Amino acid sequence: MLSLALLATRDLRGAGGAWGEGLLAGSMVWDSSNSQAEAALASPPRAGDKREMGGYIEGMNTLKTALLMTVLTGALVLLGGYFGGNGGAVVALVLAGAMNFGSYFFSDKIVLKMYKAREVSREEAPDLYGVVETLARKAGLPMPRVAIIPSEQPNAFATGRNPDHAVVAATQGILRILDRDELEGVMAHELSHVKHRDILISSVAATLAGAIMVLARFGLFFGGGNRNRGGGALALLLMILAPLAAMIVQAAISRSREFAADEGGAEISGKPRSLASALRKLEHAAQRIPMGGNPATAHMFIVHPFAGGGVTRLFRSHPPTEERVERLSRMRGFA
Repeated sequence: MLSLALLATRDLRGAGGAWGEGLLAGSMVWDSSNSQAEAALASPPRAGDKREMGGYIEGMNTLKTALLMTVLTGALVLLGGYFGGNGGAVVALVLAGAMNFGSYFFSDKIVLKMYKAREVSREEAPDLYGVVETLARKAGLPMPRVAIIPSEQPNAFATGRNPDHAVVAATQGILRILDRDELEGVMAHELSHVKHRDILISSVAATLAGAIMVLARFGLFFGGGNRNRGGGALALLLMILAPLAAMIVQAAISRSREFAADEGGAEISGKPRSLASALRKLEHAAQRIPMGGNPATAHMFIVHPFAGGGVTRLFRSHPPTEERVERLSRMRGFA
């Protein structure tokens, strides 16, 4: 099953210099020797060399994606074997393979469809498209696809498996309340995620965690009445798997990635003050204007999009907005 996960390492060629090539070699032998893969990551590049650090970040995200797919496969096979014996384990293995394949190649389409986002052209959204086009050129990135989410909550995210297959999406609400400089700060933040290749692990984590929650509800609905074969256990499946899905997201998505994307976005746009202003506006509006959706996708947005407690609280992966603003205020060019 790692053969599919390791497809992600192909995207490192040409992106991370010598570090990317070294990590690719380490990743190829990960399934035969974990110690060899760990040795490839034992000595991070010097923080002063941004190109080397970029390759290190990209490589870490690739290995996290491979690990995520592997853990999901093992978990589903164990559950399938417990409830269905050998036959159940085989079915679970096939299902895990399909989920891994779909999450790698189609996670962007799945997430966009989940929020009814519509891709737009330059003619349909000239301001947003123009902002993204200018910033992508400054960042040295291919022009990503641009989408608009039909939601009044001001928010945005990026998705896709690599910079050549990236999408940046903004809600209708964000286009209403931000001025152009603030919008540039937000879109630059999302393009920083694309540049660091956060979007692969982010999209895969969202897709797989969401799928686990759907499977839990499926098992609860169809297995709850079966008292002869684990029916009582299936009734508890949702309570077990919802936190498991949250743990997968929390383990895969580090809070530090938001700080890094804030810094990278400020450097791309050259407007850390505008990004800080936008974050304040978005945080305030997100608390007042609800957004519907799967809690497992919360980490993808620039600010946490869901209100309330319960399951949604489990998926909080954003650092406090006040801390993000404070860090931006220390950057050159903020004054």
